[in-house]
Amino acid sequence: MSFQAAAAQLFVTPAAVSHQVKRLEAHLGVKLFHRGHRAVELTAQGEALAASLTQLFGLINLALDRATAPAHADLRVSTMESFAAKWLAPRLHRFHRDHPEVKVRIETGNEQADFVRDGIDIALRYGPGAYTGVRTEHLLDAPVFPICAPSRPDDGRPPLTQPDELLRHTLLHDESAVGRAGVPDWAAWLESAGVTRMDATRGPVFSSIYLAQEAAIAGHGVALGVGPLVAEDLQRGRLIAPFDHVLANAYAFWIVRPPDGGDGNPAVDAFCRWLREEAAGVDSQTAIGVGAG
Repeated sequence: MSFQAAAAQLFVTPAAVSHQVKRLEAHLGVKLFHRGHRAVELTAQGEALAASLTQLFGLINLALDRATAPAHADLRVSTMESFAAKWLAPRLHRFHRDHPEVKVRIETGNEQADFVRDGIDIALRYGPGAYTGVRTEHLLDAPVFPICAPSRPDDGRPPLTQPDELLRHTLLHDESAVGRAGVPDWAAWLESAGVTRMDATRGPVFSSIYLAQEAAIAGHGVALGVGPLVAEDLQRGRLIAPFDHVLANAYAFWIVRPPDGGDGNPAVDAFCRWLREEAAGVDSQTAIGVGAG
């Protein structure tokens, strides 16, 4: 929004930038900027052109990077922190064992992945799916059920045998279900389990599923676990699922790829194939812990 700033970045004069913009406007036959006394602002046509050109320049950079890629390919994977820590990281050694030529870089975040601008090859997301402008593939369902640390004789916590006994335990909450239709929270689970006269909102609230589940592992209360994110901890005995009652979740875990799907990139194909193979065994792993309390 500044010809002067653009000139400084390009090592030319502001007049040169202004001249080139005028030539471009004359060539296109449209006005790209509203010019003020000390500032410029894109017109609607200018905004549309800028968005398209930004994407195209990004695709050019991506194509050149692929053409000059070294023998050891880098693969950038974007995912949420909890999925990276609880599902991806414990399994990633198996991918490295089978594909030592691929160097995987895991980046965490919940925002929408920009494959062109950020150079992301694959995104793994927890959500409703139906994402626009990308290629989406279902990876894992995300059933929800209570989880807690195994009780010990010296910790003063009575073991859970019936859902209404949750009244004597601290409920741990995370913000992932707030305002998201079809994503179970404590109120939904307690109601479906037939538990009444219990304040479903009591207890601390955490900013992520990961933090709530870590608090449960530490013995600070009972959290609602999301199946794939607790499978490893259930299997290793760090957590138990004291009840058999499980709620379906409108959200699931998805493989999200650019519109071209990363076609022509063997590392992308290999990683997605490995993800599918790993996901195939998750249901049986999760079932091990349900009812183990």
